[in-house]
Order: sequence, then structure tokens, then C-alpha cells
Amino acid sequence: MDVVLFGLAVLAWAWTWRSAPLHYVDAIPGWMVTIDPWVGAVGCLALWWRRRFPILLGVAMVLVLALASTGLGAALVAVLTVAVHRNWLPATLVTVLHLVPSLLFGYENPPPGVTRWAYLTLILLMYLVPLGWGIAVRARRELIANLRREVDRARDEHRQRLAGARRAERERIAREMHDVLAHRISLISVHAGALAYRTTQADAGAGAPLKPGEVGGAIEVIRDNARQALVELGDVLAVLRPERGDRNDVEQPDPEAGTAEQSAPHRSAPQPRLADIFRLVQEAQAAGQRVAFEMVCAPGAAESLRPAVQRTVYRTVQEGLTNARKHAGQTEVTVRVEVDPGSGVVATISNPLPPADARRRLADSSPRSAADLPGAGAGLTGLAERLALDGGTIEHGVVGGTFRLCTRLPWPA
Repeated sequence: MDVVLFGLAVLAWAWTWRSAPLHYVDAIPGWMVTIDPWVGAVGCLALWWRRRFPILLGVAMVLVLALASTGLGAALVAVLTVAVHRNWLPATLVTVLHLVPSLLFGYENPPPGVTRWAYLTLILLMYLVPLGWGIAVRARRELIANLRREVDRARDEHRQRLAGARRAERERIAREMHDVLAHRISLISVHAGALAYRTTQADAGAGAPLKPGEVGGAIEVIRDNARQALVELGDVLAVLRPERGDRNDVEQPDPEAGTAEQSAPHRSAPQPRLADIFRLVQEAQAAGQRVAFEMVCAPGAAESLRPAVQRTVYRTVQEGLTNARKHAGQTEVTVRVEVDPGSGVVATISNPLPPADARRRLADSSPRSAADLPGAGAGLTGLAERLALDGGTIEHGVVGGTFRLCTRLPWPA
């Protein structure tokens, strides 16, 4: 574009010089005729700095045009440059600086055979066309720049949504792994700790040795829970395995498609429901935990609940039993689940806190029991996040020597 505009200015300079003498040659002094081509040539050469100093060049061209008619092409290019690279106001002011002396001179010296108003109109168009063209070019460039910024902003927002989807999926998987592993490993730890404690007592002569049936029963429970933990862990991690031929379904999730659990449910095993809570309680009882369980469910209410809500209730009971097993020893745990379309779904898990001396004996006598299981302390936090997704609430704390965990889920509309 620089070469094209410079070439047009040089063509206008050569054509004007060749057309000399012009019709107004008698109205100007002779020295102006002498310097005309040289001043016009300087104006053309100055166009190579038009992008760096557009306004300065546009003002300087007023002086060039006042001394040399051969600088008309360069002056028009300067007007166009100011309109392209600056706002409309400075471009208009520079154009007016050119127009006023040109119109005054044209009014006084019209060419022969052309009316004065026709000549003035021609001069006006010569400047207004580059001004309008330059303003249009600048507006188009600004539009394209704005569109590019919008695209960049949309791309950044899309990346943020993808990052949020990945983070939400990682948190969901972490919650599932915590719920599954904490429950199973606590069962394994209880039985392993009991075996270790009974063996230590027998070796010290402070207790009866274990019978083969007791050892076999404990080992069988440990084996079954270890196998079940592996199965449930595999179900949780299944959402991380890309399908054959598509290795990007998890690395780049679609934020509009929801979580991997929603978009690819066929890759996971059936998720726990309300009916599985009874099996969960039986497993805890088989591990030696004292559990009193009661479910109050309106006819047909359980079947109408969404699977996600049923799974949240199941995880609530699982978390409550796991915490009681880890921190409350052999105290009895009361589990009550109420399912009613009028009041929603309420799950309550409570257990009396063991006395301080009992807790101390539990920690001292069972160094490998569930009482000493390490944990991140994120079980109730993850449960609260689960409930928040479905509009539920959670309450937990000690009231009158009893730890009580209560969750409430509204009935789906």
C-alpha cells in the first residue's frame, strides 16, 4: 500500500509538471514556478514517513501545496493517511486546513471553460473522498480488531469453562474415591486392628488366643471388603478411561455436556440407590458395628427420586457410618432415612460420643484400628458440596454428648 500510494503521488507530480504552464501561472511569482517540481518531489518523498508522523505530515503538506501544484497528489495521500491512522476529529481539522486555502485560490483562479462553482465542487470532492475513504478504512479496521478481541475473549472464557469443568470433574471423582475407600478401608482396619490387638493380648497372657473360626471370619471380611474396594474404585476410575479411538473425551470435556458421569454413563457400574442403604448397614453390622437402622418411605416415593439424589443419600449414610466407626468405637449408631414428597429427603446419623477414658483406651489399645486412620478431613466438606449441587443442606455437631449428622434434600419439582 505504501508503494501504491507513493506511485500515485509520483504520477500526479509528473502529470502536473508535464502540464505546465498551468492556467494560473500569471497569478503567481516566477520563483514559485521554478521551485514547484522540487518542492513537489520533496512532498512525495516525505510520504515514506506518513505512518510514523501522520498529523505532522498532513500539516506540512499545506505548506507544500501552497508552494507547489505538483504536490497535490502527496497532499491527498497525507489527508487519507491522517483519516486512516487517527480519529475523525484530527483528520477533519487537517482536511479543513487544506480545503480553506484551496477553495479560496480556486475561487479566485478558476480554469478557463469551467464555472467557478463547478471548480470549487471538484476541489471539495478531491479532499472529501480521501477523508471519507480513510474514515471508512479506520472504522473497518477497528471493527475487525474488536471482533478479534471478542474472539480472543470468547476463547479465554471457553478455556476457563474447560478448566472449571475439569476441576469440577476432579473434585467429583475425589469425593467418590473418598467415600468409597474411606468406608471400605475403615472396615478392613477394624478387623485387622482387632486381630492384631487380640494376638498381642494372647501373647502377653492377658487374653484367650484367637480361635481358628474367629481368624477365618475376620480374614474373610477383610478379603471381601478389599475385593469390593477394588471393584468400587474401578467403577469410580472408569470415567477417567477414554473410550477406544477417542482419547480426548476426558482430557478436553465439553462444559455444555455436563460431567463425565452424565455424558458417558455407560462406562460406569450402576450407582448406589436408596435400596442399597440396607446392604450398607448389613456390611457395617457384619464388621461388628452396632447399627440401628430405620427407613420411612412413602409408597412409590423412592422410585420417583433422581439417581443423583438417591446416591447423595447413600453417601450421607456411608460417611456417617465411616466417621462413627473411626471416632466412636463400639457405640451404637442410629440411622434414620425419611423419604416424603412433602418434606423431602432427610437422613440422620447419630451416635453417642464415648467417654474420654474410653476414647483414650481405644487409641492406646488399637494403634492400627480405624480410630487412627489418616484422613484429609474432607469427608463432610465433600458431602456438603454434593448436597449443594442438589439444593440440600447439612448440619453436624455434638448435642448433649451425641454427635448428629443430618442432611436435607428438597423434593425435586
